Amino acid sequence: MVFLAFAGSAVQLVPDGSILVHIGMILVMIWVLNRTFFKPIAKVIGGRDARKGGGRGPAAEILDAVGEKEAKYSAEIRETRLKGYEAVKAERDGSMLAKSEAVGAAKHEAGVSAAMRNAELEKQTAEAREAIASEADKLADRIAAGILKA
Repeated sequence: MVFLAFAGSAVQLVPDGSILVHIGMILVMIWVLNRTFFKPIAKVIGGRDARKGGGRGPAAEILDAVGEKEAKYSAEIRETRLKGYEAVKAERDGSMLAKSEAVGAAKHEAGVSAAMRNAELEKQTAEAREAIASEADKLADRIAAGILKA
């Protein structure tokens, strides 16, 4: 019900000359608060920090030393890892080279062996042909002699 009562009357905010008065009052309020509240508090906090050594005590020095040591440690770890990666790469390259050389030598040896076997096979084939040819001539002579006898 209350909602319906406000729904009938429309409230419109229209800026007029009083907005300048409000802005002026806000600026005066900020000036007064800065003079009476914020500046004294900032002065007290600054004096407290100055009495404590400006925030630089043994703990801060220790933290700085720890930060430096951590940075040095990280740099050394990075450098060591890089050297390790390079060593692994060099070892892998060396083993790949040795592997390719071994494969090349095996291929060459297999080629030589195959050539020798092929030459031996050709030689045996030639000998077998000669033996078959001589046997064929002898058999032909016997067949011819058998036919002529009959």
